Amino acid sequence: METVTIKSLRNILQKHAGRSRGRVTVRGQGGRHKRYFREIDFKRDKFNVVGEVVGMEYDPNRSVDIALIKYSDGDWRYILAPKNLKMGDKISSGEKVEIKTGNAMKLASIPVGTFVHNVEFIPGKGGQLGRSAGVGMQLLAKEAGFAHLKLASGEVRMISLKSMATVGMLGNEGHSSIVIGKAGRSRHFGWRPKVRGVAMDPDSHPHGGGEGRSGIGRKKPMTIYGKPAVGKTRKKTKWTNKYIVKRRK
Repeated sequence: METVTIKSLRNILQKHAGRSRGRVTVRGQGGRHKRYFREIDFKRDKFNVVGEVVGMEYDPNRSVDIALIKYSDGDWRYILAPKNLKMGDKISSGEKVEIKTGNAMKLASIPVGTFVHNVEFIPGKGGQLGRSAGVGMQLLAKEAGFAHLKLASGEVRMISLKSMATVGMLGNEGHSSIVIGKAGRSRHFGWRPKVRGVAMDPDSHPHGGGEGRSGIGRKKPMTIYGKPAVGKTRKKTKWTNKYIVKRRK
């Protein structure tokens, strides 16, 4: 089947090169090859309308591939491509759709033990959890209006049963084993060279200074801003802490 290009779903992604008003605000970014941004349907709010997979594409803006869907009412949308989704497959969203890969529904309608992705934190906002290559989250339980989801990190988190989720695990699970291979390929991604903190002077980084190879000189590694860089760095007052049943290791 020929590749279909829907211009309304693609826009040139503007370059910012890590700068605002000429000043570097994000270190390590610059250059980059011209890139199109694909509008992805994270909400999956096309309810009770059957769509057909008419294309599988690489997306330079994310680790997982995307699927182009043509709906029976003539609408076109991109979705994150689950594992084992093929050209010609039919998908849909709604409360009474079949439990199969690519279909989206509220967590209340999904059986316990099912693997899901693209899960909403806040009902109606669109999927925010589980959007990376090879990711799948298992639905462990349902109680008191919440679903207990086991994330890829091992963390167990409570999500409202009214939140939408898509059945199945995401594809392109080999993404984590990709070897960039050369500096030039990194520059095409817009990634500039990195400098180790221990190689800097003490005014530029907390790890800097010393004579020769002197190590970081601190109890724990720090960021360039003097904040802890390893271990438990999550804010103790974060409002979503109450929804975490079990911490990640």
